[in-house]
Amino acid sequence: MNSKIAVVTGASAGIGQACATALVAEGWTTVFVGRDGTKLQAAVAALPADQQALAETAVCDVTNADAVKQLFDDVAERHGRLDLLFNNAGVNQTPVTPDELSADDWRKVVGTNLDGAFYCLSNAFRIMRHQSPQGGRIINNGSISAHTPRPCSIAYAASKSAITGLTRGAALDGRALNIAVGQIDIGNVASAMTERMAAGVLQADGSVRAEARMDMSGVASTFMAMVNLPLESNIFTVTVMATGMPYVGRG
Repeated sequence: MNSKIAVVTGASAGIGQACATALVAEGWTTVFVGRDGTKLQAAVAALPADQQALAETAVCDVTNADAVKQLFDDVAERHGRLDLLFNNAGVNQTPVTPDELSADDWRKVVGTNLDGAFYCLSNAFRIMRHQSPQGGRIINNGSISAHTPRPCSIAYAASKSAITGLTRGAALDGRALNIAVGQIDIGNVASAMTERMAAGVLQADGSVRAEARMDMSGVASTFMAMVNLPLESNIFTVTVMATGMPYVGRG
């Protein structure tokens, strides 16, 4: 059995499920983490029958620091180590201007996208620091919104910009501990979260236009390229996006 152990948050659907599935396909024992146990079980059931033994599920709300600590304690107890964390769990926001965004909605987005990512990263650090051999890899799911936001997305853009700071700080602190930290920024992958883009979304100039999307396989293959590097090498940041989306240039 492959000794490599991975934890993927937000693994019940979309990017998280695709990347967790790719890990299992390459022999990783992978813990699928999410808030809905039924959806997690469905994600595992979607795997080829001969790969399902490599998949585990764990129900956890990443905004709960105590629950996250317990999740990682359980992984360490079962497997004795942790080789990879994919910090993927995240939520979007209702498209409104800053004055229309409630404090509760702000906290929901920041609590999941930033606080939850920190709780997972800090616990992964704790395990990777003290295990033997020391070290591991952490990949944070950022967003192109960390660099160029959409209109009416202040909470999401702020949280994803903060993920860039989280990645940079953790990469620096992980250097002496053999912990490689990188970030994948994804733009317009076809998923339930981006269905509205195919119909038309608000642009910076006030118009509403449909946007190009890319297949999920492009994300999974980019992610696995990061994963498969030896720990002495690190893809610090990478952007993978739909070729035809309005990101580079002025719209």
